[in-house]
Amino acid sequence: MEMKKLSITVNGKLIEREVPTNIRLLDFLRDYLHLTGTKEGCGEGECGACTVLLDGKPINSCLVMAHSAHGREVITIEGIGTPDKLHPIQEAFLEAGAVQCGYCTPGMVLAAYALLKENPNPTREEIKVAISGNLCRCTGYNKIVDAVELAARKEGK
Repeated sequence: MEMKKLSITVNGKLIEREVPTNIRLLDFLRDYLHLTGTKEGCGEGECGACTVLLDGKPINSCLVMAHSAHGREVITIEGIGTPDKLHPIQEAFLEAGAVQCGYCTPGMVLAAYALLKENPNPTREEIKVAISGNLCRCTGYNKIVDAVELAARKEGK
């Protein structure tokens, strides 16, 4: 197994590790950094459970090789809030009842985070497009869209 040095900023912290050249970003985050908020759902880029932000843009980390993120910035769900101080988007998801089983929640929150960074006052349709790469089998999406609208209002204050 070929190893190569990976230098990547994850949640604001520079990480330098020797890792296999064939490791996915998802596996690097979970297995090497123990950031388990990023989930593997389908492993095919269809469900969004593995969504992280790469240079501010949502990506499916199951489809990205870790070394392709060399020199870049990754934000995971652990990078936007803490259990003691939730991010306003996380608060909004709780308040709107947009969290049921929670498996899709990290990806949904990061998709919403990226949207609100680009567009602080999105329409419902823009929210739906932004989260369209994330599947939820529990909520029916209305509460998730409501949560993103609530987060936009919270962040706009």
